[in-house]
Amino acid sequence: MLLALLQAAAEESEPSKVPFFVSGGLFAVWAVVLFAVGMRSATFPGGQTGQRGVLAVSAVLMVASMATAVITA
Repeated sequence: MLLALLQAAAEESEPSKVPFFVSGGLFAVWAVVLFAVGMRSATFPGGQTGQRGVLAVSAVLMVASMATAVITA
């Protein structure tokens, strides 16, 4: 009976959505942090290097979220 349950569970299992939840959550937290820091500082992100850093982190988080959404769908 246990073997039949394990086989049924294996056949009906979906890929884990945890990677998407983690990357999407990090992306959302990043957006809130950017908002909070940007509202408090008139010079945010502090020049061209800061802009490139913010864009790079945002792009990596976006691609990770999109990739995990497609992979775990």
